[in-house]
Amino acid sequence: MLDTDFATAAGPVQVGANQPRYLVDYSPQDKPWDTHRAQTQTVEGVYRGTIYDGLAGRLRDCSGFLGFAWVADDTGELRLSLRTARFCRVRHCPVCQWRRSLMWQARFLQALPSIEAAYPTARWLFLTLTVRNCPVDNLRRTLRSMSEAWHRLVGRREFADNVQGWVRATEVTRGQDDSAHPHFHSLLMVRPSYFGKGYVTQSRWAELWQQCARLNYRPIVDIRAVRARHGAPGEKPLRQALAETLKYSVKPSDMQGEWLLELTKQVHRLRFVASGGVLKNVLRESDESEQDLLLADGDGEGGDPVLIFSWRREIRRYVERR
Repeated sequence: MLDTDFATAAGPVQVGANQPRYLVDYSPQDKPWDTHRAQTQTVEGVYRGTIYDGLAGRLRDCSGFLGFAWVADDTGELRLSLRTARFCRVRHCPVCQWRRSLMWQARFLQALPSIEAAYPTARWLFLTLTVRNCPVDNLRRTLRSMSEAWHRLVGRREFADNVQGWVRATEVTRGQDDSAHPHFHSLLMVRPSYFGKGYVTQSRWAELWQQCARLNYRPIVDIRAVRARHGAPGEKPLRQALAETLKYSVKPSDMQGEWLLELTKQVHRLRFVASGGVLKNVLRESDESEQDLLLADGDGEGGDPVLIFSWRREIRRYVERR
C-alpha cells in the first residue's frame, strides 16, 4: 500500500517561500493549461467590443481557477488530477475546444473494447476529404454543400458495402488570403474484405467525392489504413488517428481579427462532429456538460482539491493560490 500524504505532496520543482509557484512547477505535463488559456485570452480580446462582447465575458471567466488533487497512477507515481474548474463552453474557446476533444476521444476509447468484441475482424481507415478554399463569408453555404455530399457518399456502393461505422469531424483552416479551407477528417471502421475484393483506390475515393460534392475539379483526398491488421499490439495507431480526427475545429492560431468574427457568424449552430453506422452516438456528440469537460482524459479522480491555481492575465500563467 502506498504511504503518501496526498495533502502535502509536492511537485518536482522546489522554489523559495516568497516566490510564486506555477502549475508547471508541480506538473510539467500540465503545460497545455497555460498554452490553451493564453489562447483563450487572445480570443477574448478579438471578441471584446464587438457583437460578440457577451462571449468575451464568458471567455474571461473560463477556467479562471483550477483545483487539483494528488492521485497515484498504476505504477504508484503521483500526478495531479483536476477536481474543480468552471468552463465557458463557448464554441471557439481554445480551452473548451481542447477539453471537448479529450472528452470525445475518451468516450470512443471507453467504447472500443465492446466494439472490437462485437466486430473482431474490423479494420480502420483514416479519410480526409477537401474542397477548394472559399471566401469566409461563403463558408456556411460551402459546409452545407459538403454535408449533403457526405450523405450522398455514404449511400454509394463502395462506401455502403465496406464501411460498418464512421466518425466525421469538420475542420476549417485560414488561408493566406483570409479565405476558409473546410475539410472533413473521418475515421472509418471497415470490413476485412475492404483489403481484398472490396478495395477502393485513392483515385477512386477522389472520383467518388468529386461526384458526390458535384465539383468541376478533382479534389484532394487522402485515404490510409490506420494499422496493418486488427488486433496488432497496442492501440497507438488508432489513438493517433482518433486524435487527428477530433483534434480541433479551428486552429487557435487562426482565430484572429475579422476572420474569426465572420467565422463565428458563419458556423453558428452548425454541427462539426457526426457519426453513423455501428458507431452512431459513440461520442454522444450532443451530450456535453461542464462536468463532462472536467472529467475528460482521466481527470476528476482523487479527493478534494488540495492545490488551487489562479490564472494571472498579466503573465499568462497559472499561479498557485496561497
